[in-house]
Amino acid sequence: MEQMKMDELKSEVLEILQQDCRYPLEKLSVMTGKPLETVAQAIDEMEEDGVILRYRPIVNWDKLHVNRVEAMIEVRVTPQRDMGFDAIAGRIYRFDEVKSVFLMSGSYDLLVLVEASTLKELALFVSEKLSTLDTVTGTATSFVLKRYKQDGVIFEGGQSDGRLVVSP
Repeated sequence: MEQMKMDELKSEVLEILQQDCRYPLEKLSVMTGKPLETVAQAIDEMEEDGVILRYRPIVNWDKLHVNRVEAMIEVRVTPQRDMGFDAIAGRIYRFDEVKSVFLMSGSYDLLVLVEASTLKELALFVSEKLSTLDTVTGTATSFVLKRYKQDGVIFEGGQSDGRLVVSP
């Protein structure tokens, strides 16, 4: 299969897997209209090339009643000579509490998504681990109070069949 068509198939498969990563190969084959072997090859290549890094569910943790605190921390840093933001981002993403790190444009440099069992654990992470890094010049922490939508999934109260309401 020519590379451009394979890239189009890969993109189509990724769009489907982002909706539900549990689709079996047979269903992906039907949905894309491509042979099962071709779809399997595309997925294998994307896993080997690091395009697909992990398959994971979107979880509504509030339904489990477990202790879990999430926060988004805006971090301002001084970039390191010859390494830019990569070196400090690497130091930050190695902490167990850190779930995601993004380089941002705007009033802060990095957005760090963190998770801990308690508010105190999260506060200790910020005050004893993150803020003490020599290149960190400031932080602003916002706690997640409730999730309404994540990765395209609506959590509560907004589920609909997607059709427009027609009224006389």
